[in-house]
Amino acid sequence: MNNLIILGLGGFLGAISRHLLSGYVQNMFRQSDFPYGTLAVNILGCFILGLLTHAAGAKGLLDAQTRLFLMVGFVGAFTTFSTFSVESAGLFQNGQNAAGMLNILGSNLLGLVFVMIGQSVASQLWK
Repeated sequence: MNNLIILGLGGFLGAISRHLLSGYVQNMFRQSDFPYGTLAVNILGCFILGLLTHAAGAKGLLDAQTRLFLMVGFVGAFTTFSTFSVESAGLFQNGQNAAGMLNILGSNLLGLVFVMIGQSVASQLWK
């Protein structure tokens, strides 16, 4: 039961953080239908998870409960793959094919790049 509470607290904070950051970023681009808020959250989530996977795996800096709280709870609730998918489908359904492709390619390519950047930063921080 203790692990479920830890997971739930991480998820609670991740979901709130996602909502606030996504809304803030999207508000900066309120003239656009492009889902900048979701893109920003997913890229940042990839960076954070990249940092944490290196800290947990290569360096063993995170115990099991901290990994559960941060990696599964917080980052799991913070990133928004299902929202990304719905928004991408909506762009295609509205005839915005270029924006739909940009969202798919941008999220995937930038996500991968930011995972690797996060791992690289972590390897420098925790030598």
